[in-house]
This record gives sequence, C-alpha cells and structure tokens, in this order.
Amino acid sequence: MTHLGYVAVAYAATFLTVAGLVLWVWLDGRARRRDLAILEAAGIRRRSAGEAQ
Repeated sequence: MTHLGYVAVAYAATFLTVAGLVLWVWLDGRARRRDLAILEAAGIRRRSAGEAQ
C-alpha cells in the first residue's frame, strides 16, 4: 500500500466515524425531544420551566 493509499483510508475511516457520531447525536436529540413532548402532553413539566407555566 502506498502512502497515499494509507492516508486516504485513514481519512475515510475518520470521516465515517465522525459522520456516524453526528448522525447518532442528531437522531438521539430527535428521540429526546419526542419523549419530552409526550411527557409534557401528559402534564409532566420540567423543573426548569418554573411555576408560571
């Protein structure tokens, strides 16, 4: 394997790893927002929302 091939494989592996982590965080954020919406619809409020709501 040439140096160029090694560098290309390393960059590709790094890109795929970072893209996978970004996708995971994005999907998890959507799931948490969905969970919060379900809890708020059930009348459960966050402590940080305060007493005024």
